[in-house]
Amino acid sequence: MTDYDRLDAWVDAHFDEEVSFLQSLVRVPTDTPPGNNAPHAVRTAELLQDFGFDVEAHPVPVDAVKEYGLESLTNLIVRREYGPGRRIALNAHGDVVPPGDGWQHDPYGGEIDDGSLYGRASAVSKSDFASFAFAVRALEAVAKPSHGAVELHFTYDEEFGGLLGPGWLLAQGLTKPDLLIAAGFSYEVVTAHNGCLQMEVTVHGKMAHAAIPASGVDALQGAVKILNALYAQNARYQQVTSDVPGITHPYLNIGRIEGGTNTNVVPGKVSFKLDRRMIPEENAAEVEADIRRIIQEAAASSPGITVEIKRLLLANSMRPLPGNQPLVSAIQKHGEALFGEPIPAMGTPLYTDVRLYAEAGIPGVIYGAGPRTVLESHAKRNDERVVLEDLRRATKVIARTLSDLLKPA
Repeated sequence: MTDYDRLDAWVDAHFDEEVSFLQSLVRVPTDTPPGNNAPHAVRTAELLQDFGFDVEAHPVPVDAVKEYGLESLTNLIVRREYGPGRRIALNAHGDVVPPGDGWQHDPYGGEIDDGSLYGRASAVSKSDFASFAFAVRALEAVAKPSHGAVELHFTYDEEFGGLLGPGWLLAQGLTKPDLLIAAGFSYEVVTAHNGCLQMEVTVHGKMAHAAIPASGVDALQGAVKILNALYAQNARYQQVTSDVPGITHPYLNIGRIEGGTNTNVVPGKVSFKLDRRMIPEENAAEVEADIRRIIQEAAASSPGITVEIKRLLLANSMRPLPGNQPLVSAIQKHGEALFGEPIPAMGTPLYTDVRLYAEAGIPGVIYGAGPRTVLESHAKRNDERVVLEDLRRATKVIARTLSDLLKPA
């Protein structure tokens, strides 16, 4: 048997344990909002300690968490030191959007049905708590590395942008790895992703009785003009294309609108929230300035209307950094061997907190347990699931990759 065969055999022999580990994680809710995620970190730490791992718990100060709109947040680091050499971090996030309606399986049950494990965060990305932890266990049991180090980073702030997750760990000087693998899917290795600008726009008019509408200023009509201008701009974005495979063009979405007080009242205030996805070639500051210009010009065409514009999130794009090629090459080699098909290196239209590692100069990629697309995983929808064979094979890919990268030069 080769070393790769022995790593694969270890994963196979412990796969039932890995599935049970993932089920335990799915059964502790981490809905964000409200973002009361410290209990999940406690449970995760207990399970990791059962493997003999020393777990560092890094609670984010309560005031910072509350100001951010969350309830509790504790990030975890596991450091496995082997000797001189590369330090490789493996990051997955435990926070996830609430389950919503329409589930045929208990969103916190971890049920197994027809070869898939169901539950909120089963695919994104508690599955990679499992794949990464068990890959490290396989590495240590079989390859017994004597060079380099591995860190597990399990964080709880991706849904809100990552600034209190990886961003906080990096800002506090708690970690500075040489390379990063972050939670992803199994059939591609992602080297770039879109950025995201989220804003809240409040349109102010003057409330009035609907019987005498001329005495007021209709904030909704003002908002409609602004929305029409934004949607017209969104159509133009289709002409702006990215050179990164897997990423098409910028786009804009209005995801929430609220306002008015009653049907017989001219609305004096309307607010909406927008999401602007930025391709890697775009400059985030220029994008934000352009959105603000469009809103202000449309508002100016409605007498009596004023607007407030508040930035909610600015997540920069992730661009490939020099130095990520060893990760890409190893994952592609082992992914093709284990999945039986080429693993392309490409971009994704999503945005992730992996960008924060890239901004700190740490070359990284996105790879883990999951299907070919977010749509297949049902992430952020009902009946989220991970195919167990994808979990098994992704764990082997990560174990083999770590074995390659931690060998002495």
